[in-house]
Amino acid sequence: MRAMAMVPTYNESGNIERLITEILAQGDDVGVVVVDDDSPDGTWRIVEEYSKRDPRVHLLKRVGRRGRGTAGIEGFQYAAKQGVEFIIEMDADFSHKPSYISDFLKEMKDCDLLIGSRMVKGGGETGRGALRQLITKGANLYIRLMLGLPYKDATSGFRIFKRKVLEAVDLNNLISTGPSILQEILFMAHRKGFRIKEVPIIFEDRTVGQSTFNSRIMTQSLMMIPRIKSRYSNYH
Repeated sequence: MRAMAMVPTYNESGNIERLITEILAQGDDVGVVVVDDDSPDGTWRIVEEYSKRDPRVHLLKRVGRRGRGTAGIEGFQYAAKQGVEFIIEMDADFSHKPSYISDFLKEMKDCDLLIGSRMVKGGGETGRGALRQLITKGANLYIRLMLGLPYKDATSGFRIFKRKVLEAVDLNNLISTGPSILQEILFMAHRKGFRIKEVPIIFEDRTVGQSTFNSRIMTQSLMMIPRIKSRYSNYH
């Protein structure tokens, strides 16, 4: 296997089987690990059954632990241990279209970390209201200014890493337990001098299931940014 998609899930039974199928369709050398927080709707059972039919499908079921940040860390560590060259981070709700993956992998020849970006030319969003889009742009501006990042979409969760990037950052000592893990790892990779580029995507709001993201989680994530800046100000 050359690449593995890492997909954190919680109550995504309406999406997960089709998502896995579309990820696997991106190439015979593409697999997936679903990191599920013991979803009450049985998401993990669907993945478990799928894994019996295709060895490229892996399930990491977490019991007693919950959260986007810690799920991402465990998923990254699991994927890296499989020895794949590329690790793809994406959401389970089809806001990140699997059809982008095959073209993104071709872009990895001249970068170490690729960001699927809504904010560069050719990128954008559909299915979201103007207020939500404004909030996303405002959050990105705040994060970029606080952390000194040149990347336009610092909140994108659709990314491809060369394995060496995740091996170079200290995944065992991250301070984020929620969505701010996206900014923490991006900031660390930037400070390490890895080659990072943005490629346009069209982000599509979910049509099946309910998001666990809310204003409280968003506020907590933004409050983490100064802590991240302070912790890694001398990181290299």
